[in-house]
Amino acid sequence: MSDVTVGLLNPGEMGAAVGQCLTGAGHQVLWAAEGRSPATRERAEAAGLTASGITDIAARCDVVLSVCPPHAAHQVALQVARAGFGGLYVDANAISPASAREVATVVGAAGADYVDGGIIGSPPVTPGFIRLYLSGPRAQEVRALFTGSPADVRVIGDDTAPAASAVKMAYASWTKGTAAMVLAARALARAEGVEDTLLAEWEQSQPGLEQRTERAAGSAAGKGWRWVAEMEEIAATMAAAGLPDGFHLAAAEIYRRSPHDADASLEAVLSAIQQRLSSRGRGARTGRPPPGQARSAPASWSHAHGP
Repeated sequence: MSDVTVGLLNPGEMGAAVGQCLTGAGHQVLWAAEGRSPATRERAEAAGLTASGITDIAARCDVVLSVCPPHAAHQVALQVARAGFGGLYVDANAISPASAREVATVVGAAGADYVDGGIIGSPPVTPGFIRLYLSGPRAQEVRALFTGSPADVRVIGDDTAPAASAVKMAYASWTKGTAAMVLAARALARAEGVEDTLLAEWEQSQPGLEQRTERAAGSAAGKGWRWVAEMEEIAATMAAAGLPDGFHLAAAEIYRRSPHDADASLEAVLSAIQQRLSSRGRGARTGRPPPGQARSAPASWSHAHGP
């Protein structure tokens, strides 16, 4: 695919990194700049992206790539569909296969083709910094867009199943699920007054676990606001496969309780997790919103915007 114009929604930290790969491969990449923060604008400019609007993106772009917080995936698809986009829509968000099918239906109704995507990894932009999994009838065309870029793009599955989303769900069920669990374990020990004993036992029998708790707390504070919905999507994926969903509903609650402040200390995170929210009793569970409704997010964030 040569001379392809790509629309990117929205350039958060990961989205901007993906956009940088595309501009580095020689493509013009437009992004929707309305209502975005100065930090987002700075990231987009550094990645070589061109500020634009949804209507212009729908009219000018051959491909639209959605990389946004999972709670916003459905709303972003609706915005693009309502703008009349009829090209190739790639959803690379952390959503369940069922949610991926919903998004495919939304953009398909407007005449667009759909490719399912799932990103594993993190910036900065260096060779192998991310694996972008793709599935769908036109997945190879999307893979070709990244030729010569640092991104490792892999086409998997058949032409119908949202296999890329399934890989993302299975992978994150462990990485982010266990991060929530280790935070809960340490919060429990603190609540029962045995934290020092637990840390001493970890040092002897589980070396490195204390440090992992500290890293998990930093991630929960800095990124937990968007991991709530991701855990709910994983829970729904588990349930659809006949597996227990409780692990990841509980993980969603851990991230919901975490202070959504990247500068929060370990102590602040553990204290917030330990407290029971007034609206929920012990043992209460949080369900997944019905299809098409916005996923969980802090009130200060719009449904279509990431950081």
